[in-house]
Amino acid sequence: MAYDWKDFGLHIPQIMLPKEGTDYGKWAVVACDQFTSQPEYWEETESIVGDAPSTLRLMLPELYLGSEDEEQRIAAVREAMDKYTADGTLRTLEPGCMLVRREAEGRSRLGLVISVDLEAYDYNKGSQSLIRATEGTVIERIPPRLRIRRGAPLEMPHIMILIDDPDHTVIEPLEQLDLECVYDTDLMQDGGHVCGKFVPEAKLDGMKAALSALMDKAVDRYGAGHVIFQAMGDGNHSLATAKAGWEEIKKDLTAEEIETHPARFALCEIENVYDAGIIFEPIHRVVFPSSEIKGAALLDKLIEQLAEQNGSASLADKGATAAEGGFAIPVICGDTEQTIVIGAPASSKLAVGALQNGIDVLVQSGTAEVDYIHGEKAVRDLAAKDGNLGFLLPAMDKFDLFPAVAADGALPRKTFSMGEANEKRYYIEARSLV
Repeated sequence: MAYDWKDFGLHIPQIMLPKEGTDYGKWAVVACDQFTSQPEYWEETESIVGDAPSTLRLMLPELYLGSEDEEQRIAAVREAMDKYTADGTLRTLEPGCMLVRREAEGRSRLGLVISVDLEAYDYNKGSQSLIRATEGTVIERIPPRLRIRRGAPLEMPHIMILIDDPDHTVIEPLEQLDLECVYDTDLMQDGGHVCGKFVPEAKLDGMKAALSALMDKAVDRYGAGHVIFQAMGDGNHSLATAKAGWEEIKKDLTAEEIETHPARFALCEIENVYDAGIIFEPIHRVVFPSSEIKGAALLDKLIEQLAEQNGSASLADKGATAAEGGFAIPVICGDTEQTIVIGAPASSKLAVGALQNGIDVLVQSGTAEVDYIHGEKAVRDLAAKDGNLGFLLPAMDKFDLFPAVAADGALPRKTFSMGEANEKRYYIEARSLV
């Protein structure tokens, strides 16, 4: 059966890129939700960019959410968006997509920058939408992000969405087309290298046909009305924020306006979960004390909570293992490494879920705060500081993603990450929201 882009939850955008001659090495900056506990990363980024045109001016690193000068920072972002649009720093391409080859940490992966239709996405629990959330959405995380998006004239994508294409029929064949290379640059701060080629809409017919065949298979597999066609890889809360913003806007639109309004769509990069360059890394936790209970005493408090939730939980030596069906989670406190052993987990089917449930109680009680960290070294560095706790979690098998979400719904939040922090998407493309 032949389908249209709307049937896939997709839309062909008009992408905006910096004018020719721009230094893409300074223009491209990593996603705003990275290095949130490492201000030195963003200070170095500021130093590298200097006065050059950069996406750093078009976004607010989440490190600064809730800061005293948040409002002023957001105003500066709006001003830069208007300036870059008015003075020609940004140019608008014809309708089409960007085929992106990213190399980092010795791996290479392929993606396509395209727009998704927010009418095909629902982050609420139990959703059967075409675009499916893969982690529980924390509603409280949306309002501060919506303050940035609400009224913004531009958006930039760090959202990465996965498709389930074992035969490599959709994205990979685009590399065989004769395409214009638009950018080819190294990325700052160990971000690797990225190359982007423009794919005009007229050259996407083969991709549409491949998506049609993939949709037929998905309908056969999941049943009409239950198809999971795209699964969130990175940026679940960013897409949820775009959805929340769209729901606000569309209340004042006519049915005709709803069909074409720019805010109905969100720019993202889609990738094939079967791409050999895509790996799922664990997202670790670091807990920071927010009361007089710190370090070993804070850990004891967590063990007590985990035992209450699961029936049994104890602290064991480094390298200890759990009985079949149990979880063994390494924990670092200062210069000491031990293992939390949960013998008969009852609160979650995954180690990350069981641990998160315990941490949530500490956070809700005001005893602690938590951050989600990519990379073991960063965890160890932060856990070495007085009173903090670091938890190292296992990786999820990426091929379990679609079946797990289809069967059980969203996973515990921050279950997996597509690579380390420096492998995340760097902002390059933009799109008008007005």
